[in-house]
Amino acid sequence: MNDERNESLGHSQVFKVSQVIQEDHHQLEFYYNKIINSNDPDEQKRYQNAFVWELARHSIAEELVVYPALERTISDGSGRAEKDRSQHQEKLSPSDEQFIPAIKGLWRDLSTHIKEEEEEDLVRLEEAISMTESKELASSFEKTKSFIPTRSHPNAPNKPPFETVISLM
Repeated sequence: MNDERNESLGHSQVFKVSQVIQEDHHQLEFYYNKIINSNDPDEQKRYQNAFVWELARHSIAEELVVYPALERTISDGSGRAEKDRSQHQEKLSPSDEQFIPAIKGLWRDLSTHIKEEEEEDLVRLEEAISMTESKELASSFEKTKSFIPTRSHPNAPNKPPFETVISLM
């Protein structure tokens, strides 16, 4: 797949955790648009795989890095993290006839999650932490994504702290 957007942020000017996460959100939207706007089933499958891979890496990195920071630094951070966790439990398993409607439904839910995260959770987190902490979280987020598998086990727990550990196995 020739995708100029799929480059590591490690060499860019993006430093804050909110910027790193927003870049991931843009990458997911890019893959979504490739799936929806293609009439080629092979191309759709390639971008579906890329979408699922990026979403899995992103979600688990948030679980390991961002949500603990939300819980630690914001008064209602535990509630916000729990809401985000529940939104991450959505699964993509469309049949051939339902592929486009399923991905559109997933994107509708995911874009609501992205909007809330970018406009509320990340803003509050950035306000509550120093620039140094934000840079450390961004670095940790990127490093975490580099070793995450594409999918967790179907019977993996979905409550902290075990959901993140088990999903890595």
